[in-house]
Amino acid sequence: MGLVLVSGPSNSGPGEREQMLEAAAHHFSDHHVDRSQIVRVDVPGRGAGSVGDGALRTELEPIIPLLQSGSLFGERQGLELVDAQNLQAAEAEVLVELISASGLETIEVVLVAGGAVPKGLAGAVKESGETISIRKMWERQALQWLDDELKSRDLVFERGAGDALLQRFGTDTAAMGQALDQLEETSGKITKDLILDRFKNRPDEPPFHITDAISRGEVGVALRRLSDFLVHGHPLVFLAALETDLKKRSLAAAAPDEDTFRSWVGARASDRRANRFWSQRGRVKESSLRKAQEALVRADRVIKTQPEDVHRVTLERLTVAMCFWYR
Repeated sequence: MGLVLVSGPSNSGPGEREQMLEAAAHHFSDHHVDRSQIVRVDVPGRGAGSVGDGALRTELEPIIPLLQSGSLFGERQGLELVDAQNLQAAEAEVLVELISASGLETIEVVLVAGGAVPKGLAGAVKESGETISIRKMWERQALQWLDDELKSRDLVFERGAGDALLQRFGTDTAAMGQALDQLEETSGKITKDLILDRFKNRPDEPPFHITDAISRGEVGVALRRLSDFLVHGHPLVFLAALETDLKKRSLAAAAPDEDTFRSWVGARASDRRANRFWSQRGRVKESSLRKAQEALVRADRVIKTQPEDVHRVTLERLTVAMCFWYR
């Protein structure tokens, strides 16, 4: 029996999730497990799911007969446990016991986890399994993925079309692939305007894309990304991201040296964002940092006390102001 952990970042987006599922599918294929013989079980989120008779929630109970008895006809089978990072400690213990006691040679167990799995299960993987690591997908990786896809498809993208597709889908390569399927039915060259007119998706992406645009003073990009973010995210989450960004800028400006700054923010030596904060520490005036802090406090008060009708315009005005303050 094989035990594999497909591990992705804790803040996995659609692109990383697709890569994790593809890695799981490749593993099953490489070990001659037919798709019809794979049992997929999705682990409910923390605090979700139905209470079962034992330690397992009801949604996880199908793993018991599979690991205890296997196939009646001796065929190779697969157990794909998706979102294994949501396993409760007691559930992970039961899973480890079942894996240890089964002794079956015809079952492949693949754990797909966006984040850390419980300690006992991680130990079992380290002792008798293997780990496939999926890195965080950034826009440059998604653009490279798109370039590779275009080479294998009968599509001609004019300048700017690739960036437009990235604007609509972000790092969601699964959705981007479906969009390419539709575009293959289009005759002629694919233009930026064609993509923006045809697809109205708003990618669900982290707010640091907005703070990056703000730090570059790109007002239009920052506002566009803010609009995308507010489709899925909450205004207070955006304000929290701005506050964190401002705090690190302020600490970089106050730190006597880089090592002290990294110690204050808890950054590792490989943290590229910390590198950028430190390298830009003298670019923003102290008065601008104070203005940004005061504006954040006012915006926070508006979001928490005023009607939703004014939330968006408040965040947009704050974003524009910060683009000028951080230049």
